[in-house]
This record gives sequence, structure tokens and C-alpha cells, in this order.
Amino acid sequence: MDDGPRRGSVRGAAVTLEEIRRDWTRLGEVEPLWAVCVDPTKRDGGWEDEAFLSSGAAEVDSSLRRLADLGWRVPASGRALDFGCGAGRLTHGLRAHFAETVGVDVSPSMVAEARRLLGDPPDVTLLLNESPRLPALESDSFDLVYCDLVLQHMPGDLARGYLAEFARVLRPGGALVVGVPVRERRTVKGLVFRYAPNALIRLAQRWILGYPAPMRMHTVATRALNGFLAGRGGTLLACDEYWAGDHWEHRRHFFRFDQGAG
Repeated sequence: MDDGPRRGSVRGAAVTLEEIRRDWTRLGEVEPLWAVCVDPTKRDGGWEDEAFLSSGAAEVDSSLRRLADLGWRVPASGRALDFGCGAGRLTHGLRAHFAETVGVDVSPSMVAEARRLLGDPPDVTLLLNESPRLPALESDSFDLVYCDLVLQHMPGDLARGYLAEFARVLRPGGALVVGVPVRERRTVKGLVFRYAPNALIRLAQRWILGYPAPMRMHTVATRALNGFLAGRGGTLLACDEYWAGDHWEHRRHFFRFDQGAG
């Protein structure tokens, strides 16, 4: 969901949802925890289940504290959606605060891994969604939608479609948390990601870095994100930098929806 075309950039054809599903199914089959929470020290099964889930709980706790500082609090009997739930890292964190949590992912292997980690608790529902929309979810049915480091793996048309769905499923007064890379850093690695063709990046990830499948990346500019959601009832409360990597500038966006999108 880049904010306009990139001058001089040669990126190649946009990836399809089926390609995303195929790649993340492969990642979920081979190394699901590392693929969800990339840490070079955790390759080849380096994540322990408890540490993986604890990292998600810490992130959710921090985000909900930030929302509380901004004037939004979890309502009684609240319901949360974890979009792109992967192996359930953030789903686990959300269920500590909400009466019901729904995790949705495009990859059947990731959903299976989330079920392994979380079990089958009555307050958690895990759904496989292979559609560019969220047809299984009713309008005005969630108090919080949480989406962290997911939308950057898809091109703009798919990202915008899911953002519109987030606005649709949120209840009036609900909140949306979206964490994304907003721009590449002007480092060697950042500039490679900005200008190199997708096909070259894909080959480098597979054959040089040894990824089981490529992780395609797109930036999601704050201006574009805010403009799109403002037209659907969203108000941007805050935009915080939260990951100081050497490839990307990552920001977490906090929105409130005081009216329904429909």
C-alpha cells in the first residue's frame, strides 16, 4: 500500500493472494515461529513456545497501555480480532484482556500451529481465511482489530481491501492497531529493498539467506493509511515508531472508529 508510485523503482508484477497463501503455508510448515517473529538468533527452531507466546503478550500489553493513555480502554465482554494471526503469538496476548478473541490467517499450516500452541480454549476461535475479504465475520462485531507486521506482505489493493474490512467489522467506538513499515531506511539494505526487483529479492531470500519461502515486503505510508481509514470513520490517535531496524522504519498506528463504516 505504497503512497504513490516509486520513481525509478522496478518491482515487478504484484503478488497475488494465492502466492501469499502458498509462501506462508510453506513457512508455517518449516519454521512457523521464526517466520512470525523473525530473529536471526531463533532460526532452525530456536524459539521456545513459552518465550514466543510471552513476547506476544508483552507487545499486546504495551499497545493496550498506549490505547489507555489515548483514552480507549477494553470494554466489558470485549471482543478482539487478530488479523494475520500466524502461530497465535498475539492471539495469546489478546485473550488475556478480552472475553473473546478471533484469530484469522491465510495459511492452513499457521492456523494449525496456533491450535497446537493455544489448544482449544472456549474464548479463542481460529479461522482460515483464503478470501481477499473477511466473509465469515459480521459487521460491527469487534471492539478491537489488531494487525501487526502483516499488511506489508501484500500489495496495495489487497491491503486496502482488508483495511476496509477492519472498518466494517469494528463496532462504533472500536479501536484499530496497525503496525507496518512506513518507509525503507536509507541504508544499503533499505535501498536494496526499495529499488531491487521482487524477483531478485525473492532469489536472495531463498538461496542466500536460506528462507523456506520468500517474505515479500511493501511499505505502508502513514499518510496513505490515515487517508484511507479517515474516509471510513477512522481517527488516527497516535503513530509511534517501535522497531529501530536497519532495513525499515516501523510505526504502530492507533485508530478509533466512533461511527460504523457502513
